[in-house]
Amino acid sequence: MPTLQPKKKLVIFASGSGTNAENIIKYFQHSNKAEVVALLSNKRTAGALKRAHDLGVKPLLFDKEAFYNSHDVLNLLKDMQPDLIILAGFLWLLPPGILQQFSGKIINIHPALLPSYGGKGMYGSKVHEAVIENGEKESGITIHYVNENYDEGKIIFQSVVQIDKNDTAESLAHKIHEQEYEHFPKVIQQIIEEKL
Repeated sequence: MPTLQPKKKLVIFASGSGTNAENIIKYFQHSNKAEVVALLSNKRTAGALKRAHDLGVKPLLFDKEAFYNSHDVLNLLKDMQPDLIILAGFLWLLPPGILQQFSGKIINIHPALLPSYGGKGMYGSKVHEAVIENGEKESGITIHYVNENYDEGKIIFQSVVQIDKNDTAESLAHKIHEQEYEHFPKVIQQIIEEKL
């Protein structure tokens, strides 16, 4: 009789509405390979917290002190021992302790084709507005490993979307979200199955 492998543990960090987080949680609810065990947020008003709660995933709120100074978040992660930490619209730079403890196990999604349109302050609608203002013909998503700098970790996956002359920042955002929902959970699955 084959022994059942324990499910890989996924932890999501999110600062915003949490649509990507919700999509990932739902994707792995029917998986025998992995499950989302917690969602952590630095923002009390983040919709991601409610989405996680409604889907039966433990939502955890933390502040700057717990993240950067007291190591409370690091200690919590050490207790949970996640196989992969997923940043899904999380806006703070990770502290060195978390980066060292979980080296090679933290990924992020960015709504542009890195290395373009990345770095501090480049997130969400700000990215799409800059892309449209500069008259780009394409944009897309980048999934990458996380290091000590914003959006500079090794790229794992990119998907391109075409921009037509009638696109606005809002219509581009819609195209990008569709790419995120389609590809992010599948790439996570490939990482935990060590196919990437």
